[in-house]
Amino acid sequence: MPKTATAPKKKTKPAINWKEIARKMLISRAMDDLEENVLVPEKKVLYQFSARGHELGQLILAELLDKPKDSASAYYRSRPLMIGLGLSVEDALSGPLTRSGGYSDGRDIGVVCNMPSSKKGCVVLPMAGDVGSQYTPAIGWAQAIEYYSNTLKDKKYKDSIAAILGGDGSVATNGFWSALTIATTQNLPVLFYIEDNGYGISVTSEYQTPGANIAENLSSFKNLEIWQGSGTDPEEAHALLKAGADHVRARKGPAMVRLTVPRLNGHSYQDNQAYKPEKLVKKEIKNDPLTALKKYLLENGVSQKYWDLMEKEAKAEVDKAAKAALDRPVPDTNKTHRFVYSEDEVQGLGGLRNSGHKFPKSSEEPTPDKKRINIGEAINLTLDYELATNKKLVVFGEDVGMKGGVHAVTMGLQSKHGEARVFDTSLSEEGIIGRAVGMAYAGLMPVAEIQFRKYADPAMEQLNNCGTTRWRTANRFAAPILVRMPGGFAKVGDPWHSVTNEVMFAHAIGWQVAFPSNAQDAVGLIRSAMRSDNPTMFFEHRNLNDNRYARRPYPGDEFIVPFGKANLLREGTDITIVTWGAMCERCEAAADETGISADILDLRTIMPWDKEAILTSIKKTNRCIIVHEDALTAGFGAEIAAVLASEAFSYLDAPVERLAMPDIPLPHNVGLMESVVPSAEKIAGKMQEIVGF
Repeated sequence: MPKTATAPKKKTKPAINWKEIARKMLISRAMDDLEENVLVPEKKVLYQFSARGHELGQLILAELLDKPKDSASAYYRSRPLMIGLGLSVEDALSGPLTRSGGYSDGRDIGVVCNMPSSKKGCVVLPMAGDVGSQYTPAIGWAQAIEYYSNTLKDKKYKDSIAAILGGDGSVATNGFWSALTIATTQNLPVLFYIEDNGYGISVTSEYQTPGANIAENLSSFKNLEIWQGSGTDPEEAHALLKAGADHVRARKGPAMVRLTVPRLNGHSYQDNQAYKPEKLVKKEIKNDPLTALKKYLLENGVSQKYWDLMEKEAKAEVDKAAKAALDRPVPDTNKTHRFVYSEDEVQGLGGLRNSGHKFPKSSEEPTPDKKRINIGEAINLTLDYELATNKKLVVFGEDVGMKGGVHAVTMGLQSKHGEARVFDTSLSEEGIIGRAVGMAYAGLMPVAEIQFRKYADPAMEQLNNCGTTRWRTANRFAAPILVRMPGGFAKVGDPWHSVTNEVMFAHAIGWQVAFPSNAQDAVGLIRSAMRSDNPTMFFEHRNLNDNRYARRPYPGDEFIVPFGKANLLREGTDITIVTWGAMCERCEAAADETGISADILDLRTIMPWDKEAILTSIKKTNRCIIVHEDALTAGFGAEIAAVLASEAFSYLDAPVERLAMPDIPLPHNVGLMESVVPSAEKIAGKMQEIVGF
C-alpha cells in the first residue's frame, strides 16, 4: 500500500525555511487576489487560473529541486512552483498581462510557463495547454540525465532528477500512462507529483481513476514507490515530498507522491463552482494550506505581527511588480512571425547548436561508390556514420534494436553502438515522440522511428507541441528531433500501413518535411536533418525501400542535401511535372511512354518547398501537372497550384492540373489499389491532355 507520513514525535530543527515558504505563498495569493479583483474585471488579464490551495506542495518541491540538471515539467496551475524556483513576480505577471518579455513575449497563455534556467539550476520544461502532455517530455529529460551520467560520464548530471506535476484529471491521459510505463520499465529518475483536488473542472476524480485514488490503484505497480497524504499540512507535505525526492535521487527507482489539496477557486476565473456541494466548499475553505501554514508558524515562534508584516510586504511587492509589468511595452507585431524555425539568434535551451557542437565536414557534391544500394541500406550507413561522429545522437523506436527495425533499416546498429544509443521502446508513439522532445531539450539529437505513418496518430499532440515550441517560447526553447516514418503503398496497400498524408505535417507549424525518391537523396536529406536545428519529419516510402529505380551509389559520408532545394530529374520544354516520393518513378515512366519533353521536378522536401524552381520551369514550359500519392482534396498539390495561380498565371497556357489519390483510404486488394494510385498510364494521359490544350 502507498506510504503515508506521520508528524515527528518531538520538535526538531526545521529542515526547510518555512518563513520563506510562507513569504512566497503570500506572494502567490496576492497575485491571485490582484488578478481576480482588479486585472480580470478590467480585462487586462483575459485568462486566469488560480493556484489557491495548491501552493504549499509546489513551493516545497521547488526547494527540493536543487541540483543543476534537475527539471520540472508542470502545467497551468503551477505558478507557485515557478515563484519558488526564482521567477520574478514581474515576469510572472507580465505573462497573463500579455506584455513583452517574460516566458513567451505575449505569445502563449500567461500561466503556460517555461524556464531555461533558474537560480537553483532546475529547468522548467515548456508547459502546454493540453492536459497530460507534460509527462513524456520529462521522461526524455530523465533518460538524458542517465545518458549524460552513465554513457558520456558527465558528472554535472549526478543525482539529478526529473519531477512531473499533474492534477488528478491528468492521470487518465495517454501521456501519464506512457510516462509511467517508461519510467518504471527503464528505472528512470522520475518523481511523479500528483496534486489531487478532486476535480477536473466539474468532473470528479471517480471518473479519472476507479475509487478516485491513483495512489491506491498503483500500489502493486512494479518498481514504483508511492507516498500519499495531505498537501495542506506543512510537515506532512514536506516529509512526503522529501521522501519521494530522496528515493529517486538515491537511484532506487521512480516514485510517486499524491497529495490531496483543495481547489479554492474554480478551474478558471469564469468557473463559479456551482456544481460543488456547499458543504464541500466550506470544508475546502477550512482546509486552506495558507491557514494551516500560518497556524504552524504561530505555534513555532513566529508572531502575529511578523505574519502581518509578511502579508503586507507581499501585497506591496505584487502591486509594485504589477505596475512594472503594465509599464512594459506590448509585444512588437513586427516580430510575431519570428522563431517558427531556427534563426541567427540561438535558442536558450534545446538541441546541439547552443552547446557549440561541431559537425564533420559536409558537401553537396557526392563522392559515389561503385555499388548501387537501396534506400534502407543508404539510411543505415548514414545513421551509422552520424552515430560514430556524434556522441549525442541516439536512435530508438519499436523493434529498432536487435531486430534492426521491421523494415531492416537499423540492422546492426545496436550491436555496433550499444543499447544506450540504439534501443527499443514500449509500444507507445506518444512515449516515443514525447521522450524525443525531452531528450532534445536536454541537448541530445534524438532519431525516433514510428513504424508506419498511420501509427503516428496517437503522438500528434506531442508532434504539434514540438513544432511550436520555439515560437511559443520566443526562442527560449527548441526541440530539434528527427522522426523517421515509413508509409505509402508497396506490393499491396491497406488503410493502416500505406497512409502517406504528408500534407498534415506541412500544416504542422515548425516542422521540416522530407520525402526522398532515391537512395542518394535519402542520405543527403537524413544527414541534413540530423544536423539541423529544426525538427524534421522524414518519410521513407515503402515501395522505394528496395526498389530498383531508387537504388543509387552511396554518395559518401560528407554528402548533404539542403532542405527546400528541388532536383530536376530530367529537363524538357513542353510541360513541368512537379512530384515527390514514389511518384517520381511513375512520372519518368510516363514521360518515356509519351515522348513528351518534360521538366520533371522532384521537390524532395515539401516544407520548405522550392517555389523558385517551379516558377522558373513554368516560365519555360507554360504548363504544369502536380502528381502526388496523398489524397487529392487539400493535398500539398493544392498549395502549389494556388501559388502558381497567384504568381505564374500570366505564364500559363493551360490550367494547372493535379493528379492524386481519390479521397478514400488505400485498398488492400492489388487491383483496387492500382486502380486508384496514380499510374504511369494515368500520368501519361494527363500530360497529353495538357500539352494538347
